[in-house]
Amino acid sequence: FQVTLQDEQYISMTLEPSDLRENFTAYAAKISGEPHNHILPFQSANNSQLSPATLLYNASYHGLCYTISLLIGNGVTWSKPAKTVPLAVESVQISDYPAAPETGVVFELSSPDRNTFSRVNISYSEGREPRSMLYKDFSKGKTVFKHWLPGTCYSNITFQLISEATVNKSTLVKKSDVRHEARHHRTVPNPPLNVSLKIVHLSGRGFHETKKKVTREVPLSRRIRNIHLIEEQEHTDVQGEDEDPHQGESTKTVTQTPLSVNSSLAQTLSTVESTTAEELVNTNTSIVTEDEYPTNASWPTGSASPTDDDFVNAVVTEYEDSNEPGSAMDLTPEPMVRPTKLPPILLELRWLPPRPPTAFDGFNIYVYRDGNSTETATVDENTHEFFTEMSEPGTYRVVVTTVSSSGDCEPRESASHTGFTFYLSPTGEWLEQPTERPQAVSVKMLGTSTASVSWAPSIQSHNGSLVSVVSLTCLKPSLSQRMENTYCSEENTTSDIITNLTPGAQYRVVVYHTNGPLISPPSEPVIIDIEPTGVRDLVVYSLSPTTVILSWQRPYHVAFRKYVLQTFFFNSATQTSQWTTYYEITATASVIASVRVTDLLPAWYYNFRVTMVTWGDPPLSCCDGSTVSFITAPESPHISSVDYSHGVLYVRWTYGDLFTDLSHSRMLHWQVVAEGKKGSRRRFSTDVTRNMMKATLALPPGDIYNLTVTACTERSRNTSMPHIMKLDPAPPRSLYAVNATHSAVTLLWTEEGVVDFYQVSCKQLGPNKPLKAGEPLTALTHVLTVGNLQPSTSYNCSVTSYSYSTPSEPTYITISTLGNIVVRYLMYQS
Repeated sequence: FQVTLQDEQYISMTLEPSDLRENFTAYAAKISGEPHNHILPFQSANNSQLSPATLLYNASYHGLCYTISLLIGNGVTWSKPAKTVPLAVESVQISDYPAAPETGVVFELSSPDRNTFSRVNISYSEGREPRSMLYKDFSKGKTVFKHWLPGTCYSNITFQLISEATVNKSTLVKKSDVRHEARHHRTVPNPPLNVSLKIVHLSGRGFHETKKKVTREVPLSRRIRNIHLIEEQEHTDVQGEDEDPHQGESTKTVTQTPLSVNSSLAQTLSTVESTTAEELVNTNTSIVTEDEYPTNASWPTGSASPTDDDFVNAVVTEYEDSNEPGSAMDLTPEPMVRPTKLPPILLELRWLPPRPPTAFDGFNIYVYRDGNSTETATVDENTHEFFTEMSEPGTYRVVVTTVSSSGDCEPRESASHTGFTFYLSPTGEWLEQPTERPQAVSVKMLGTSTASVSWAPSIQSHNGSLVSVVSLTCLKPSLSQRMENTYCSEENTTSDIITNLTPGAQYRVVVYHTNGPLISPPSEPVIIDIEPTGVRDLVVYSLSPTTVILSWQRPYHVAFRKYVLQTFFFNSATQTSQWTTYYEITATASVIASVRVTDLLPAWYYNFRVTMVTWGDPPLSCCDGSTVSFITAPESPHISSVDYSHGVLYVRWTYGDLFTDLSHSRMLHWQVVAEGKKGSRRRFSTDVTRNMMKATLALPPGDIYNLTVTACTERSRNTSMPHIMKLDPAPPRSLYAVNATHSAVTLLWTEEGVVDFYQVSCKQLGPNKPLKAGEPLTALTHVLTVGNLQPSTSYNCSVTSYSYSTPSEPTYITISTLGNIVVRYLMYQS
């Protein structure tokens, strides 16, 4: 069983006659190593007649070790390894390691998919010395290498992928080709050490104008060996002059150790122009007078003293035709006012070589005035000082960098994150930039819109301070909903009192020390969180037993993000009471807001609270005192049954549903009211406790009543739908016959309830009664005399009450008229 690799990609598997076994006709090759195994069968063959069979497998993974096994039936006979070659790197990117560009680089390799390797052979030339190394810490083709030398040019950098695998205690190694373009990279050199600056006032020297002109003509690249002779000559001249020894300025000397972070010359130029005051650390500056100026520094020679032709401000000869017509001959010429010249000032820089091992070829010196480059010089690696004369007032920045340019790589400079910044006034006053941050800055609120700022005294001299204030919340809402109008952009003030602050806003306060136009690094920012004012005039309006409307107002001068509406009530399901957030409302420019609250429990006690939440981080809220209590209205009960019997009304009703629990409800009682239309007493009512849902009322009969049941709480009530009922009139009672005569009888009875009128009817008794009864009589009172009766005759009389055209049951009485004897009567009622 032979296994070979063809074209670095195809695995060839050959079945030979010696691999055949008796009683087996099926053979297959098992390929392992990829995420999924593959089984490739050989063609069936007889043991006696078998030609060699070959299988080809396209290995899609490069640099991977495959295991090829021969399968016979269900068993494995033996296996062999086959390792593919990794593909070459397609492209390479080399960049600075940001944390340490002097010694570190970042390698990013791009290779084809499914390319496997365990190590990378990195070859390069360090200067003229060829070197190589094996590196394995590549993650997704990217790694950081931190062992190169500062300022060194590394050329011909190539990467070769190596794939390794151990099989049967032997190591299989495959290497890729190198097909990408060789790369070059130079590390950033270390910056110069102990950079020092001296400011020398040259006022009082008779030749400062000459030196000023010579300075402009001298090349920027200065060498110390070219100025020793002139230096001695000037020193001798100074000693021979009669001048006040106290004309010189005071002297102080400072030293600087620059930081080391940068990448290229172009980056350095850009960085120097935009460097802020906080980048100046560990600087040392000095001002010396001429008498104190050291003997090893002087001005170059090679220029004669200036003549009148050399000066721009030379006196101009009078114009010959000044008296001709059209000239201003009668005007008195004004005296010429010449601008005050800046006293000549010499700038001296000195430094030491960068920290070894650093490959460098010289130094660059940059002088900037008011952000513009005024002078740029380059000196060799053996020159460690630089001189220039400053003749213009302004803000100066001086930077010294190390330059490395030898080799095939692009030249690079050291980082320029440090330097000297100072201000030169028109009068020659020299002010150094403060480098100390204001310490212990604190802000104390004096009111809702005023605060005072304080800080610790500074050790470093300065002539003022600046307070910078900016709102962190002004720009967060949209422009149409913005409530702040101050400090939306950073504003500076020299006062330690901050005014026009907005309640609810968040501010960042930073303090700077100032020295003329120069400012120090900023202090640590102090964040002011001002509480919002909260809402006022919180009112609840009831819409239904389960719905209310909350309305409130806010002050105009406040900034916040949203309203938060919270409710507090007793939850009968959990048997707890707690504040819960019901709704959040985005703040708007409107000073009046309202919200509809639904799904409340009827006849329940609630507390509503509306707070303001600010935009700050963390947000503040105010105020818990913006609270209103409210008892919701009860639901209306439903009259379920009404029954009237013997002058008593029986009423039953229901409330809510089966799950309504009145044990924690604010329901106080029920009120049952029946209002009649005609009775002398029209209103009948009774109160029932909340646990009872039935009641009885004594009502006079014969009237129409409007029956209602009302649920009552402490502050509101709700009445059921009215139940209209009409009671039948009651029959007359206590019917008597009085004053009987031979032809008439007077009937007398008592009334009950409401009666519109009475109907009286009498019928003759006995065998001789007429066939047709008489017409009934109508009475509006409870007394009636019935006439036209036969003497000594008995009658059956009935009295019926009528109310709303409805008759009652009649009441009967038997009467007899008089003859010659007294009439006896009997009254009965059916």
